[in-house]
Amino acid sequence: MPQPDISAIICTHNRDLYLGDAIDSLLQQDFPNFEIIVVDNGSSDRTKEVVAQRESDPRLQYIYEPTLGLSFARNTGFKQARSEILAYLDDDAIASTQWLRTLWNAYQQNENLAIAGGKVTLIWPSGVQPPIWLSPGLAENLGAYDLGDQITLIREPGLTPRGLNYSIRRSFLEKVGGFDLNLGRVGKSLLSNEELHMTELALNQGWEVAYLPLAIAAHNVAPERLNRSWFLSRGWWQGISECYREQLTGRAGMGQLSNGGEKLVRGVYKSLKYVRDPALSFDNLVYAYGQIGYLSAALRALFLGSPSAGSISTSPGEKHEGDRAESG
Repeated sequence: MPQPDISAIICTHNRDLYLGDAIDSLLQQDFPNFEIIVVDNGSSDRTKEVVAQRESDPRLQYIYEPTLGLSFARNTGFKQARSEILAYLDDDAIASTQWLRTLWNAYQQNENLAIAGGKVTLIWPSGVQPPIWLSPGLAENLGAYDLGDQITLIREPGLTPRGLNYSIRRSFLEKVGGFDLNLGRVGKSLLSNEELHMTELALNQGWEVAYLPLAIAAHNVAPERLNRSWFLSRGWWQGISECYREQLTGRAGMGQLSNGGEKLVRGVYKSLKYVRDPALSFDNLVYAYGQIGYLSAALRALFLGSPSAGSISTSPGEKHEGDRAESG
């Protein structure tokens, strides 16, 4: 197979229900020269069989990676990839036919582009409607991402492209040492912010980050995520992730306690203030709960050192089921 122009990478763990559709959406791309790498991160389901059913296509290759963790799996994928542009698609997402072409064109037109991603729509389970307590902001926790219909350069790390529809320039990724292994999903931890951290690094080094509206992907909403407890857990780990990201950039210390405490009070107040609006009230409750996670990580860092994916405790009531990668 000739040197590919772009490498599409799917990191997966026990998502055989969705994985076939994700791979098929890549095999149907309207781009002529690319490779597909599926990184099986310790799956125990039919993942290998799903890939094997399609391995007659020379563009597709399978890698088994036993060391568990999404960032580790992503790094394994980029080390195996042969092209300069790396495009990551989640194992429960479906790429539009022009996805790779749109991403590749953006990098050809801008040699200073380090990271790019596109619009993400949601695929709801059959017969399911979004719950009344789900705000547009919380829907972003399910992967929704839409900055409009114009190409936009990202100036604020918080607006970074979503990891389920994400591309990055190899030379930049190598320069920063790959994805940080202490950020990104490991087991039930729901640690995140690895893309946000990467965008912050890129902007600080003078690179550009772009939103590409035509690089569209659709993300399946797993039924188990349509309950309040999942969003509370997601908020808790978002707070921990933000705390750790601040420590990575030299912003640790006592100031985190006052900052987190102020945000906690604000979230609780707004949750009560808007109690007659289920979506707005719950949005603020999740925000407040996230600040408890943030404060727990800040206190742990002050007394025990910086948190990591393997050392931070689970949220109250959450059972930790081992170190397993989960994308999306």
